[in-house]
Amino acid sequence: MRNLQINAGRLWDTIMETAKIGGTAKGGICRLTLTDTDRQVRDWFVRTCESSGCTVIIDEMGNIFARRPGRDKSLPPIAMGSHLDTQPSGGKFDGIVGVLSGLEVLRTLDDAGYTTNAPLEVINWTNEEGSRFNPPMLASGVFAGVFDRDFAYAREDRDGKKFGGELERIGYHGKTKCGHHELGAYFELHIEQGPVLETENKMIGVVTGMQGQEWYEITVLGRESHAGTTPMHLRKDAMLACARMVEAINVIALDHMPLAVSTVGLVDVKPNSRNVIPGSVFFSVDLRHPDDTVLREMDKELKEMVNNVTTGMGLEAKLENIWNSPSMKFDKECVGIVRAAAEDFGCSHRDIVSGAGHDAVYIARVVPTAMIFIPCENGISHNETEKTEPEQVAVGANVLLSTVVTRDKAV
Repeated sequence: MRNLQINAGRLWDTIMETAKIGGTAKGGICRLTLTDTDRQVRDWFVRTCESSGCTVIIDEMGNIFARRPGRDKSLPPIAMGSHLDTQPSGGKFDGIVGVLSGLEVLRTLDDAGYTTNAPLEVINWTNEEGSRFNPPMLASGVFAGVFDRDFAYAREDRDGKKFGGELERIGYHGKTKCGHHELGAYFELHIEQGPVLETENKMIGVVTGMQGQEWYEITVLGRESHAGTTPMHLRKDAMLACARMVEAINVIALDHMPLAVSTVGLVDVKPNSRNVIPGSVFFSVDLRHPDDTVLREMDKELKEMVNNVTTGMGLEAKLENIWNSPSMKFDKECVGIVRAAAEDFGCSHRDIVSGAGHDAVYIARVVPTAMIFIPCENGISHNETEKTEPEQVAVGANVLLSTVVTRDKAV
């Protein structure tokens, strides 16, 4: 496959071109799901794919499928993809490199006059990030039957706007039923979002599976009162309880090292006034571990800790598990093709378990699936300074190209 390689310069230019849509002053991207900037990049993607001769299908969750025909129309397509939405202060590569590398694979095959046996598709999944509408990977989850469509439509952002309404507003509520679009296999190229590949000087991560995740929302209820007149021993300070919980949540992960992680990433204090003792605090909790048994123990420890803190302080708390994703393993044959492709291109590589969630985790439930990781500088992601080098992107895209062609030859 070394004689067939992607156009590295064109791919990099395409990434930089789309980065202008929602681009931030610090060099990142703010392109939240179903916002006007999301619509703009979707419009660009559809136009570009259609100009390359692809047929574009949009399903009822706004997922976009761009198909390049193969010799045998009866075969289900081999798909590549990821997402074009970002975090509020996201980078240029998270998700984006997977979609645009898939597009570059199609362009490269066009340039070479190469026709595959099966059709090929590039997919943009809706709301992978989950930063505007919870839970994450929402549309791929509906596709895989994990979530109900109406459940997805009813998700609300912090302003009370519903997913279904915003999907209609930006014009991407398609008619194809979500999940009724057959796929033969799915491959997703992604930055690692961690430091392992860079630290070990590996060019490719052969992703064998995903660690388990649990997301929670906790509301601590205390009592608002005057900051200057309420003695310390008579206070019901919801923020103090939150602080104790945050520290304890960190300890839960430390007690299950080296693979456990825990994060409190969102905090909303009310009334959020400098001279009022907080009466309520809402915050998020993210627990992860590759062993589901350990993750269940962490869940137990979290619930016991919240109860102990609130009981000891005479407060109340509401804890809700809003999303969970068990650990999983990717299709062995697809993983093997990725590993062989890396070796064919002479790439240093290692097997790796993904610490982050991806659309592939749900698609793997219904379609043979694998992922390809490339390094990112210092492992930084979900950050405007997120960085990977053009050469690293090119290597990953070439491995993706080889993987797809090899899979196609076997159908």
